[in-house]
Amino acid sequence: MRSPPEPLRLRASGPLACFTRPELKAERVSYQVMTPSAARGLLEAILWKPAIRWRVERIKVLSPIRWMAFRRNEVNGRASPPPAKVIGAGGAAPVLLADADRAQRNTVALLDVDYVIEARFELTERAGKEDNRAKFVDMFHRRVERGQHFHQPYLGCREFVADVRPVDADIPQAIDETRDLGLMLYDLDYSPGQNRPLFFPARLNRGVLEIPADLAPRQAAGGAS
Repeated sequence: MRSPPEPLRLRASGPLACFTRPELKAERVSYQVMTPSAARGLLEAILWKPAIRWRVERIKVLSPIRWMAFRRNEVNGRASPPPAKVIGAGGAAPVLLADADRAQRNTVALLDVDYVIEARFELTERAGKEDNRAKFVDMFHRRVERGQHFHQPYLGCREFVADVRPVDADIPQAIDETRDLGLMLYDLDYSPGQNRPLFFPARLNRGVLEIPADLAPRQAAGGAS
């Protein structure tokens, strides 16, 4: 019987990260560790194809968990495209003035983070006849080594840019820390007829967060945090 293939690995680090807890959305407060959906977002920034779906298996924490609190200006609304009727009639697009819709909010972010993400992918129903695992594995390794990505990888918030690179033999050991992390957001389930968040009881065991394999949503959205 053939053994399952080794998971693909990616190292991601940065000076700031904020994996926002949904129950504290007004004031941004980060989880203690990167969430699986944020890890998936990093992987999809490197390699996203309709033919594959990423499954994060574990996240290794390489740097001590440290915090930084600060305030920053945000806007309450979102810029949105004009409705189809407006486009068809040649009307004016909606205008978002940041100065008129600004709010100052607290952020409790993680400081100097460093992670190793281990994940696998599965072929979806949209895979073609010539799509296979070896093809996408080679593509992933090549894009990581060349620093290629579809959009800038980030650590929870788009302004917290991630440095992503291959995992080499000289990486430090995971931190020697064990703690319960409470309920953590796993991902969003965009199944037909319902959009629901999925949570799981997270635990850091000697610096490693293991992700349950039976929580995978049937259809995940990209770029979550």
